[in-house]
Amino acid sequence: MSFRFRRLQQISRLLPQFYRGNPCGLFGRSIDFFATYSNSSRNVSTSINTRPEQGGCFGERYSTVSETKKKPLSEVDLLSFIRSSLNKPQGASHCWLNKTEDSNNDFKEDGIFLILAGVYCEDSLSTQDDIVITFEKVKSLQQRHPFLQVLAFQHSRSICINNISTNLIQMIIKEYITFPILLSNKHIFEMAKGPCYIIFKGFKNPLIYSEKDTDLMVLDKAVSDLNVQDEEKPVISNMKSSWVKPIEGFKEPYLSSALRNLLLSFPGCISVEESGDRFFLSDVNHHRIIIFNSVGKFLDVIGSSPGFEDGEFESAMLMRPAASFYDASEDCLYFVDSENHAIRKADMERRIVETIYPRSDANKKNNGLWRWILDKIWTKRDVDSKSEFASESFLFPWHLMRSSDNNLFVLNRSFGTLWVMDMASGLIREVVKEPSKILEICGEMILEKSIPLKQIPTDWLQQQLDANCPFEKIPYAGLMSSVAAYQDHVVVCNAVGQMVSKFSRKSGLISIFQFSNFGILGLPYWLSFPLERVSAVLVDGVLSGIHIDHFERFRLLPGTVDIELNIDIPQHTNLVEPLQEGCIWRQARGAATEISGAVNKATSTEKVGAAQQWYDEIDSLSFSVQEIESSTENGSMHAGEGQDGKVRIGCTVNTSPGASEVIIYAALYLRLKRSPTSDVDDQVKKATRIADVLDPTRKVSRDLLVKLLLTSNSNMEELIFIRPLHVKLKFDCLDHPKADNHLKDIILTDSSVNVNVVL
Repeated sequence: MSFRFRRLQQISRLLPQFYRGNPCGLFGRSIDFFATYSNSSRNVSTSINTRPEQGGCFGERYSTVSETKKKPLSEVDLLSFIRSSLNKPQGASHCWLNKTEDSNNDFKEDGIFLILAGVYCEDSLSTQDDIVITFEKVKSLQQRHPFLQVLAFQHSRSICINNISTNLIQMIIKEYITFPILLSNKHIFEMAKGPCYIIFKGFKNPLIYSEKDTDLMVLDKAVSDLNVQDEEKPVISNMKSSWVKPIEGFKEPYLSSALRNLLLSFPGCISVEESGDRFFLSDVNHHRIIIFNSVGKFLDVIGSSPGFEDGEFESAMLMRPAASFYDASEDCLYFVDSENHAIRKADMERRIVETIYPRSDANKKNNGLWRWILDKIWTKRDVDSKSEFASESFLFPWHLMRSSDNNLFVLNRSFGTLWVMDMASGLIREVVKEPSKILEICGEMILEKSIPLKQIPTDWLQQQLDANCPFEKIPYAGLMSSVAAYQDHVVVCNAVGQMVSKFSRKSGLISIFQFSNFGILGLPYWLSFPLERVSAVLVDGVLSGIHIDHFERFRLLPGTVDIELNIDIPQHTNLVEPLQEGCIWRQARGAATEISGAVNKATSTEKVGAAQQWYDEIDSLSFSVQEIESSTENGSMHAGEGQDGKVRIGCTVNTSPGASEVIIYAALYLRLKRSPTSDVDDQVKKATRIADVLDPTRKVSRDLLVKLLLTSNSNMEELIFIRPLHVKLKFDCLDHPKADNHLKDIILTDSSVNVNVVL
C-alpha cells in the first residue's frame, strides 16, 4: 500500500489533475482547485481518455495538490471563498440571499455539501427551460439526505440586497427554495455547458457534475458514497422509492416568511365544480386548498399545515398542493400533493383526506391506533411494491387530468415526464419521457384545458411565472392547471399578484375575487408555536426571538378575570370584515385556565388544532358547567370591531394563587384605505405601507418587499393581507383573601382588565 501511495505521489507531480469522466468544460481564468488552463493545455486535457459515469453522465474530481506556476494566481479559490463567507451575512464582494442572521452557524464545515453553481440567468427567468428540473433534483436530494448541506452560488451584478433582480426573488418563491444563495460580483469561474453541481465533504476533493447531463441517480450515489464514511449518519432508503416522510423540523424559505402574511401565497392551480358553485384553489405556499363559491365566500379549507398526513380536513397535512379535479360520482376532489410526491383524494362529504399514491402495505393491513402511532414516530413507511414503478421515481408531479378510461394523467411542471396511473388501484401503468409520445397520449387533453387561456390578453399571460411551455403548438400550456371556465367567465390564478382574477367573456373586463368569511381559514399555522417552545427562553418575561406586539404584567387577587383587548389597527388600513372567532387562539398557562366560550367549543373545534382541542378538554374538566355558563352569559367572550374603529377581543380565565400567563393570537385581515389618487408614486407609498404590515420586525429588506409587491402591476388597495397579533399577559396572583369569621372562608373575587394594543 505504501508503495502504491508513493507511486501516486510521483505521478501527481507530472499530472496534477486526475479526471473521472468527461471534463465539464471549464474555461476562462482559473481558480486554484481547478488546474490552470492555457489554450494549449486545455486542448491537451480534452484529449485524455475518459471513462463514462453511470447514467451517461460525467463527473470529474480535481486534486487539491498545488502546482508551481510561472504567474501567481490572481483569482479566488471558490471553496475557500464560500468557506470564508459561511458566517458572514455580507462582505465586500458577496451577500447572502434567503438566509437568516440566526442561521449563520447552521453549516458544519466538516459535513457534506452540495453547491448549485450558476443556475440562474439574471436577465431573464422564462428562458431557463431546465431551471425547474434543476431545483427538483436538489430538493429531492435534500429530502433523501437530511444531513446534506445545500447552497447555491450565483454571480450577480449587484450584491446590494435592495438591487437584487426581481426575477430571482420570484424564482425563489415559485420554486419554494429553502436553501441559501450566495451572491458574488466576482466571476470566479464559468461553465461552458451551463450550471453545475459541486459535491464535496469538508471542503476537500470536490466532484463537479454538469447540470445538463447529470442524472439524479448519479448525484445520489455521489452523496451516498461520501456519507458511507460516517457511520453515525442515517441509512438512506432506496433511491427507487419516491416516498420519504418529510422532516418534522419544517423549514420555510426565508424570503417567503414575509409574503406568507398575504391572504394567498402563490395561488398556483384551480378547478371548478360548476353544478355545485364551488371553486378549489391550491394556495400552494400556504399548503392548503381553499374552497369558495362564485361570490368569493370561503366555504371550507383542506389542510392545516405543511407535512404529510391523512385525516380530517383540519388535521390533514399537505406540501404544496397543485392541480386538482372534482369527481361528481364520488363527491371527491383528486389533487396533486407536489412536494410529497403523491396523489391524494378529499372526500367532500366525510371531510377526510386519503392518499391514492403511493400506497402503503402497512396502511392496508392496519389503519388502527398502533399504525397511527408508528406513522407519527417513524421517518418513512414501506411503499407497496406493486405501486412502485422500478424504472422511474414519481417526483414533483404538478398537472393532473382524467382520461375517458378512468386513468390519471400526471405531468411534472416542465412537461418532461408523464405518469399514467390507474385511478382505482393507484398503480402506475406507464411512464413516458419522450415529448412526442406525451403529446400523442394526452396532447388533446392539454389543448382542451388550455382553450380558456386564448380568451385572456397575451400581455397578462406573459407576466405569469409558468407561461412558458416546451410544446410550440400549445402556447402557455404551463398555465393549463391555473385556469378554469365558469359560466361566462374565465377564472385564472394570478401567482404574481397573489390574487384570483376573472375575465368576462362578454365584456372582456378583468376583475378580482372579493373574498369573505375568513374565519373559515382559522389561525394560520405559522402563528402558533409548540408549548415547549413557548415555555422555553424568556428574557424579562418576553420570548426571545419571537415578536410580541404587547406584553403587560398584572397583580391581582385569584378568581375570575375578564380580559378585554382594545386593538388599534395599523394606520391607513381597514378590516376587510369583522374579526371572527375562528381567527383567534387563546391559551392560559400556569395557575390560570381559559374558560371563555367553553360551551361553544363543541361547535368550534373543527377550526382548532388537535393539540388545542386536547388541552381545552382537560381545562373543561376543572370547572362546572354552571360556572362556565355564568361567565359566558356576562358577555366575557366576544370579538369584533367597536364604534371607535378599534378591534376588540375578549377572554375569561380562572386564576389561582401563583404565576400565570395568557397568550392571545389573532389574524387580522386588512386592506389599505381607499385613496382618490392612483399615480405611480402613490402606488409605491401604498406598497411600502403593506410591506411594513407584512413584516413589522423588518426581517426582510423593506425595499425588496416593495419591489416584489409592485411587480404584480395590481392596485395595492385590492390586496388583502394579514396582520398577525401576538399579546402576552402575565398575572401574579396573591393568596385567596379570608373571610372575617371563625371559619376563615375563602373569598372568590371577580376582576377585569382592559389592555390597549397599538399595532
